[in-house]
Amino acid sequence: MTDVQGTTVTIPTRDGDADAYLTHPADGRPHPGVLFYQDAYGLRPWLKGMADRLAAEGYTVLVPNVFYRQGTAPVVELPEFIDPGSDPTIWERLGPLVHSLTPQQAEVDADAFLGWLEESPLVAAGPVAVTGYCMGARLALRAAATHPERVAAAAGFHGGGLATEDPDSPHLGADRITAELYFGHADQDASMPEEQMRRLDEALTAAGVRYTSEVYEGAPHGYTQKDTSSYDAAAEERHWKALNSLLRRTF
Repeated sequence: MTDVQGTTVTIPTRDGDADAYLTHPADGRPHPGVLFYQDAYGLRPWLKGMADRLAAEGYTVLVPNVFYRQGTAPVVELPEFIDPGSDPTIWERLGPLVHSLTPQQAEVDADAFLGWLEESPLVAAGPVAVTGYCMGARLALRAAATHPERVAAAAGFHGGGLATEDPDSPHLGADRITAELYFGHADQDASMPEEQMRRLDEALTAAGVRYTSEVYEGAPHGYTQKDTSSYDAAAEERHWKALNSLLRRTF
């Protein structure tokens, strides 16, 4: 694989400066851009490693700290191995952060993150791809809907709450999406039950969106995150194949 170079960068937004991790092939040339949205546990070593793996495939990858309004990463100190089952205080600390990010703030942030990628000399000209995990899948779907001219492809893995009955549910922006989408749903995921999967598929189909929606049987919510108790190695590798395939079709 290609050698990569990673660094911390700062992205100005309407609500302040967001810290982020940027990684790209070490050749210093521009490469297709990928906006990588974190899961609820935030920007940490495992996510940086995932971004590095993606960059080694020939992409410039930006992983912003979406909780930047509450501080720089790590906003919440977490153990090296995250197991909410043995320490319920983890979600007591993370829950307020996750719920504090409104759809309006997410739209403002996506504009800043995508704009930063567009201006970076390390990113090739043209639209970018977006991938997101857990809560990041919602952010990826919203970015595809609110910035169709900038997003050519978007993927979401073990995403929750993608198609709720709320008036601001992410799936309601389907008619604005021009990107190709991929979803890898977790079979054992209370945050994305079959009813929501069906509602999401129906909205995307009605809007004429190109998409693939798959259920990873036996996989729990969070299956890509090796530093957590939800990790599933087979599901993680399946996710990499699906994501790389989507990106190859895009760029």
